[in-house]
Amino acid sequence: MNYQQYEVRQPLNSFVKCFWSLEAPASPIPEKQRIVPDGCMEMIFNYGDRYQQFFEDGSSLIQPQCFVFGQITVPLEIVPTGTTGIIAARFHPDGFQPFSPLTIQEMTNRAVPLYELFGEEAMILEKNIVEGADATERIKHLSEFLVSKLKSPEAFNRVTKSGIEALLQSKGQINVDKLTEQLQINRRQLERSFAAAIGLSPKKLSKVIRLQTAVKMLGEKKYSSLTALAYENGYFDQAHFIKEFKEFTGVSPKQFYDGNLKMSTLFTSMD
Repeated sequence: MNYQQYEVRQPLNSFVKCFWSLEAPASPIPEKQRIVPDGCMEMIFNYGDRYQQFFEDGSSLIQPQCFVFGQITVPLEIVPTGTTGIIAARFHPDGFQPFSPLTIQEMTNRAVPLYELFGEEAMILEKNIVEGADATERIKHLSEFLVSKLKSPEAFNRVTKSGIEALLQSKGQINVDKLTEQLQINRRQLERSFAAAIGLSPKKLSKVIRLQTAVKMLGEKKYSSLTALAYENGYFDQAHFIKEFKEFTGVSPKQFYDGNLKMSTLFTSMD
């Protein structure tokens, strides 16, 4: 599995966290991959074979070839149907809102086909990216498209942006009351601005950021015990940590890292 990240230039870097690519040969016995919430939306283009997505009720579907995945609030299981070839944009938590013709809430836990968002322009972009010679050419097409859709380089809510930065700096350990005091805004206003721009409440985003920090520490084995890890990341105790971990991943910390999690561990940074 070959995963690469690429730098984003102005004016897109205020909205897009990174571009990334993923390539892998087809496996004779493909394994399910678990993706967990990370607070970021993704615009994904499959120039290889598409992925199958599974739901809690046991049903599944084949994801679109090119789509935007909204905020995920529950663990997501996918499996490759053949060769993997992906180029994608990972947005900052509030980064996709200025580009979207839909409300962010409408996209929660959905792989929204690109044509549903951008019509005929999406079909042209899909063709250019799928037929692109390499990552550089594909990212060029994607960047030009996003710039053309950006009405203003300042098209974001400054209060929301400041709130996200405060949550990231505290690694999700600042409570909402303290956050509203710091931003000099009332709680209802803050929750409305987060819902519109991110699709998550401040409390939910703080939980996701805290989880991602813990997941990264687990993967890098930067802890002496689960209890110590829990306290370092602002959980009340080990039981609180495990409960919240299961809420977002569907499994315990041990099961998470005993399983097949190649793709989950690629996306565990909120930096």
